[in-house]
Amino acid sequence: PRAMSPAAVVRGLALAALLVLSPAVAARQARRPNVVLILTDDQDVCLGGMTPLKKTNALIAQMGITFLNAYVPSALCCPSRASILTGKYPHNHHVVNNTLEGNCSSRLWQKIQEPYTFPALLKTMCGYQTFFAGKYLNEYGAEDAGGVGHVPPGWSFWYALEKNSKYYNYTLSVNGKARRHGENYSVDYLTDVLANMSLDFLEYKSNFEPFFMMISTPAPHSPWTAAPQYTKSFQNVSAPRNSNFNIHGKNKHWLIRQAKTPMTNSSIQFLDDAYRKRWQTLLSVDDLIEKLVKKLEVNGELDNTYIFYTSDNGFHTGQFSLPIDKRQLYEFDIKVPLLVRGPGIKPNQTNKMLVANIDLGPTILDIAGYDLNKTQMDGMSLLPLLRGDKNVTWRSDFLVEYQGEGYNGSDPTCPGLGPGVTHCFPDCVCEDSYNNTYACVRTLSASWDLQYCEFDDREVFVEVYNLTADPHQINNIAKTIDQEILEKMNYRLMMLQSCSGATCRTPGVFDPGYRFDPRLMFSNHGVRARRFSAQSL
Repeated sequence: PRAMSPAAVVRGLALAALLVLSPAVAARQARRPNVVLILTDDQDVCLGGMTPLKKTNALIAQMGITFLNAYVPSALCCPSRASILTGKYPHNHHVVNNTLEGNCSSRLWQKIQEPYTFPALLKTMCGYQTFFAGKYLNEYGAEDAGGVGHVPPGWSFWYALEKNSKYYNYTLSVNGKARRHGENYSVDYLTDVLANMSLDFLEYKSNFEPFFMMISTPAPHSPWTAAPQYTKSFQNVSAPRNSNFNIHGKNKHWLIRQAKTPMTNSSIQFLDDAYRKRWQTLLSVDDLIEKLVKKLEVNGELDNTYIFYTSDNGFHTGQFSLPIDKRQLYEFDIKVPLLVRGPGIKPNQTNKMLVANIDLGPTILDIAGYDLNKTQMDGMSLLPLLRGDKNVTWRSDFLVEYQGEGYNGSDPTCPGLGPGVTHCFPDCVCEDSYNNTYACVRTLSASWDLQYCEFDDREVFVEVYNLTADPHQINNIAKTIDQEILEKMNYRLMMLQSCSGATCRTPGVFDPGYRFDPRLMFSNHGVRARRFSAQSL
């Protein structure tokens, strides 16, 4: 017989080794958990946003853990989504708002941050097959940033929505190729399209690698287009009339004070209608969750799959007479649902620890077995909390930061308000402005439930809330709170605004390990240092 070439011998040995090893490799890979992350758009938790999701509650919350104090570091879509992907605070990923100029899916984001997102690490370093479907970042697909031909590193299968949430008449990037959808419910309704794509992936994916799926729904974001079978649902539902509904935001930042109180009947009717439609859109998300869980069960993969359910930010409907939006520093905008089920998680649990969406990336990498010390992430792995480990040392505070949007010109709806405002309603109530720029320390410790915020404006305005006594944040106590606490919170805020990685996880003001030296308040930290007196606030 003719002698084999060296190359053929190598190929033959490699094939033989593969045949010998593949059952072991397959078994090892199969033991590594799969992960599914469902991300909704603008879904609150404070105002009843989870109420319509009966199936999701039964299939995820009751089968796992509900985090009662889950937050986002910025109450706006693009900065918040960037924090999920990178595990970083906005001051470290530099996505500050929903515009290309604010680094939302910009060329700079693509170059500096995208190669190091947790899905990129899952694929390249952990051998996961990765699947994305839905809304990515608000400016994704912009011609100035590569259009829909740009597929971020780290995704094996890519089905991303061009720009912002829609339900019909949209374009998807299908692995870099544009696919246009119309307005036929049976083939175009985006939430259902995402469900079908997800089921197809689970049907045809490789069974020799673990998988990660990120499904990012348009619901319940505007334009709140419900599936036809749900347009009559919740006819008697209206927005909650809690104690901060339709009241004047006294002692608050000027943007809140400018809201007209009481709201007009037309504004109230509008926000009630929006609230109802938001719930209607979520019913299709509930259906998606049910289909997904059933498919995982049929595949025999449910018991080895973690399922995370959360939102990119909260929402308000009439609080402090602001009709509808997000962006503000209050609980209704920064607090989100977070439900998790999966291997080793006991059913029907709740957890009160302070967690944030910067923790999702570290958690999922930890599940995959990746060494978190190799990352530059600011968040913490939730895995010890998911497993129910005892004596876990956890954070007592985190940073909230937002850079307001606004234009040099006047808003055409309300020219009398002058330049700098945006997102204004016909009755000249504006939801944002260029100096709606703030940073907060949100503290939740054994003895304190506190929020401390500073605005970067001419007033140097400060808001402080004791949420134990005032859960709806009606009374700003900046002028009456103990001076020492005020100084400590100011210093802690400066520290967090300049933190990176492990320094974002140092002890908070009310932790036993916290050390405060007032002299440091006057040193140069690269952040503006100030000393407040109660008289100047």
